Amino acid sequence: MSRTNATVAADILGVLHQSGATTVFGLPGVHNLPFFGPGPGSPVVVRHEQAATFAADGWARRSGRLGAAVVTTGPGATNALTGFGEAAAAGSPVVLVASEIPQRLRRDGRLRGVLHESRDQAAVFAPLAKAVFTPRTAAEAATAIREAVALATAPPRGPVYVDVPADVLGAPPSPPDPCGSGTTSGGRTRPDRTAAGDVRAVAPVVGGARTVVWAGPGCLDAPGPVAALARHLGAPLVTAFGARGLDGALAAPPHEPEVAELIGAADVLLAVGGGLDGMNTRNWTMPRPATLVTLDPVPPPDPPEWADAHALTGDVGELAGALRAATPARAPWWDTDLAVRVRDRLRADPATAEAFALVEAVESVTTAGAALVCDMAVAGYWTGGYARLAGPRGLAYPVGWGTLGFGLPAAIGVAATGTPTLAVVGDGGLAMAVGELATLVQERLPVTVLVVDDGGYGMLRYDQDRAGAPHAGVDLHTPDLVALAGAYGLDAVDTGIDGLGAALRDAAGSGRPRLVRVAAALLPPRTTSPRWHDT
Repeated sequence: MSRTNATVAADILGVLHQSGATTVFGLPGVHNLPFFGPGPGSPVVVRHEQAATFAADGWARRSGRLGAAVVTTGPGATNALTGFGEAAAAGSPVVLVASEIPQRLRRDGRLRGVLHESRDQAAVFAPLAKAVFTPRTAAEAATAIREAVALATAPPRGPVYVDVPADVLGAPPSPPDPCGSGTTSGGRTRPDRTAAGDVRAVAPVVGGARTVVWAGPGCLDAPGPVAALARHLGAPLVTAFGARGLDGALAAPPHEPEVAELIGAADVLLAVGGGLDGMNTRNWTMPRPATLVTLDPVPPPDPPEWADAHALTGDVGELAGALRAATPARAPWWDTDLAVRVRDRLRADPATAEAFALVEAVESVTTAGAALVCDMAVAGYWTGGYARLAGPRGLAYPVGWGTLGFGLPAAIGVAATGTPTLAVVGDGGLAMAVGELATLVQERLPVTVLVVDDGGYGMLRYDQDRAGAPHAGVDLHTPDLVALAGAYGLDAVDTGIDGLGAALRDAAGSGRPRLVRVAAALLPPRTTSPRWHDT
């Protein structure tokens, strides 16, 4: 059945569009065809359902709005699970709508071998979802999609799963059911806790001490007030991966020894918007000041690993502004050239010079406005942790769940917001999503795909080297990537690190999808766990 303007599927797409997901990503299947049609609003068709949820996540990270994906029953839904999990780890507001087998064929408690049937498709998503909805009527579906959108976009943000039977998707829409939306299960809900302390109690703590401001992803809705607070306090502004790009933030990650030493020398760590997780803090071995103060939109759903002396919850921008008003302005207490010294060291060290040259080549387009999407690759670790950005929401980096294969499909979602985009991937990660090159061409998306080709899984090869183990499973046959890109219809070029900046600027300026290949085997940066404690 094709999509018309009078179906449950059309109503769902309309709600998603009105809620900020003005571009939806998906893949058609026999059960979810009502979502697809010739009219406006039909989803962008990707080549694998995993790419649909990655793209929805990329859209949400870049835009700050709802991301959405639609997939078919059974294997279509499970294919989307990995991208859904990455959205959960990142706290991305994503709604995934999957079809289910026709309701008329369902028999409670019985598995009958209907095409794509499973006993409980929604249960697969429950451990990762903020909430799961299983509406079984048109009215329940109307309620469910509206509740799903509200939940996904409310702090703490996260992905929500909805499945709707195929015959309901194609049925005429109904008004929302005032009695409910169908079963809701699993998921993370807002905890019933209140803030400990208030601005009056916190002001003397942070205003009269050497303070470091730590910015996590929860500050992305208020980057200006958070940056202004750091300047007012004379405090260094250190960002978690998910908050990189804030004005005035250190252009070096907390994993570098100079930055870690700076954090440890402070009296107070003022953590705004979370981000004190294992990957950002080296599994909580990062030096930390004696006093921790937290500002969050809502209390975190899980107990913090580090106990805080004061916890404020509410609108982060308002809290930052109130704290600024309640404290005296102070001169910087720290060496404001610290990040320059870190970067000079990395540039001068023969072991890292080539990698840092790559970072600076990437910066030639990201500081000019291109968004950066990094895969879990050595080149991605360097650029995701070190490349300067034009502003907040300029980076999509899957460091939460660590999902290899994220880079190219997530770039689809980022670029669909209208932003020129650079995807930094390795040859191994590209292989997991290479079909999405066709999506770039078909949708005419302004994405430059930078492939740093080291002939396999370079990070794992390094892990084996450190362990004194022989290489096994890490050396891969890689095709001629320039020829492969050409087969998909992309212009492509092979260059060295010395010519990379010019190649990237030329590609970004074209406004068309391009692929740039560089052959390089780089030392991983200190942001990778094997090097967390290197001296």
